Amino acid sequence: MKEFFRLLAREFKLFIGNSTLRTVFFVAPVFYATLLGFVYKSGKVENTPVLVVDRDNTPLSNQLTEMLNDNKSIKIIKYVQEPLSIKDEVIRHEAAAVVIIPSRFEGDMLQKKYPELNVYINTGNVLTANFASKALQLTIGTFSAGASIKALQKAGMPAAKAATQYEPFKANYITLFNTTGNYLIFMWPAMLAVVLQQVILLAMAVSFAAEFERGSFVKEYLKMKRWAFPTMLIKVIPIWISSILIVSIYYLMHMVFRVPMPQGILNFILLTAVFVGSASFLGVFISILIPDALKATQILMVIASPAFIISGFTWPLSAMPAFVQFIANIIPLTPFLQAFKILLIQKGSVELTFPYLQHLSILLVVYGVLGWIALKIKLWFIFRKAVPQEIAAEPSSEGDTE
Repeated sequence: MKEFFRLLAREFKLFIGNSTLRTVFFVAPVFYATLLGFVYKSGKVENTPVLVVDRDNTPLSNQLTEMLNDNKSIKIIKYVQEPLSIKDEVIRHEAAAVVIIPSRFEGDMLQKKYPELNVYINTGNVLTANFASKALQLTIGTFSAGASIKALQKAGMPAAKAATQYEPFKANYITLFNTTGNYLIFMWPAMLAVVLQQVILLAMAVSFAAEFERGSFVKEYLKMKRWAFPTMLIKVIPIWISSILIVSIYYLMHMVFRVPMPQGILNFILLTAVFVGSASFLGVFISILIPDALKATQILMVIASPAFIISGFTWPLSAMPAFVQFIANIIPLTPFLQAFKILLIQKGSVELTFPYLQHLSILLVVYGVLGWIALKIKLWFIFRKAVPQEIAAEPSSEGDTE
């Protein structure tokens, strides 16, 4: 036990003394959290440019344009004369949509000939296209309903009856979960989890690999050569304790950016702990398998880089090929984000997160066992091949850097 604590203290000293690890593990998460927080701070996209080509230019078409301009989500750029190239104008103004009001719009409306508006949505950016499309549908639908009711009233029909004639039944659309469509609430906390996994894997990539490269492992861990799992714990405990600090900083930043905390905070803490544990054991396993620190880092970054895209957070896992789903399900971020969405965005019952907690727990055990087996084999090979003089040498007073 004395040797365990000596090596644990040494590991903390190496971790804190390594300027690269300090930067990656402490500065990077805070920097990214702040940067992404300000990127998504507004929560919603407003004043999105929308082009209106008014071929009619009558009081009724002007009224429609004014109603569109009153919607805060979009900003109208009106053309009385049609431009030579609508596509070029869309690109020039970065417009999300184009509304073309046809000639004889007012005349056809008054004569009940039902004119057609053409609305072109710029799906070059799906996010802004969705916001603009929703705003246009709402405003144009309201204008259409109002114009139809007014026409029926002019024909002598009472207002109450005119409303029922236009709308024979009423449909109430009620949004669930993140009802304001706030992108900060949707995206920012998820990106923090991505950054946390990234820095854990980066830190763990060099944990064993750096020791193997330096040749310090044989001298320092001679008395621990029969204890593979405690040796793993020596490497991961500094990461776990540092992760507590990072998550605490994230909690404070939730208050700074006024993002609500997840439902069931105790369950969220447990979920985060298992997530950190499974990610760190994955890093340990790769670091033991790949004795070169640079290669271990590269392999873990190849795993971590697409993790968010294939996690099912923004695009459903069911729509992905089976092999992609398999890859996604062996990365700790996937079940964590699924449970995180339930607790933070959907405010669901804690029980709904249990399958994902179980998934994370399985990954924790699997990667822990794989890391233990790999280290057990590695210890046997290292100390079997070690030169007796090398083993007998006094532990080196290593520098503070890895």
